[in-house]
Amino acid sequence: MASDIDLFNKSVEENIKNLGNSKEMQELGVSFLEETGKFNYTYNFSWMGLPIIQCPQDIVAMQEILWRIKPDTIIETGIARGGSIAFYSSMMDMMGIADGKVIGIDIDIRAHNREALENHPTAKRIHLVEGSSIDRKTVEQVTELAKGSKTTLVCLDSMHTKEHVLEELRLYADLVSSGSYLVVFDTTIEYVPDSFYPDRPWGPGNSPMTAIEEFLKENSDFEIDYAISDKLLITVARNGFLRKK
Repeated sequence: MASDIDLFNKSVEENIKNLGNSKEMQELGVSFLEETGKFNYTYNFSWMGLPIIQCPQDIVAMQEILWRIKPDTIIETGIARGGSIAFYSSMMDMMGIADGKVIGIDIDIRAHNREALENHPTAKRIHLVEGSSIDRKTVEQVTELAKGSKTTLVCLDSMHTKEHVLEELRLYADLVSSGSYLVVFDTTIEYVPDSFYPDRPWGPGNSPMTAIEEFLKENSDFEIDYAISDKLLITVARNGFLRKK
């Protein structure tokens, strides 16, 4: 006889399946981001005092992934104001991963952001690497820092053009552990009007989502975990949760 928790989990699976099959609900999620983007919605949240610049729903999704796979190394390209780095580090603290590392890469780590992270309560496991995420020297430095990791997870959130993200996918894919994730943020650029990013080099047809499509044609080690973005509805990483087989 199925236990109460088994029945609950089964109902959740059915909920997610129904949401994924509902074109209307999925479109509403994109519309929400498009409309709230006019008010810089994702800029309004912080983690332990640092701006995280993410949808709250994506923060919850990342918490679920981290708890499930318990990575001892997390790599993020594009650290902005550092909130996500603090989030990943604090999650390691809560999960008791004593020797965990959070490696943050950015082409320009501003002095006040570096100071905030280096003096943050979660700083003991944070490693900051300044340089382009696709520069050979940067990749070599990150690879050396990640050496010996049992489970590595990678998040891509820097330059959002297809060319740049595709190169990141190619360069960091091998660092991702089997069963772990390569998470690509801002795939929703593909689903908003051309006019949404008038002063940016990216847009529909030239986005993280088009980079994923190209990457999956050449790399069969990864598959999209559709269930994650299906259940979130509101996510900037729609179909960007790539699970390594």
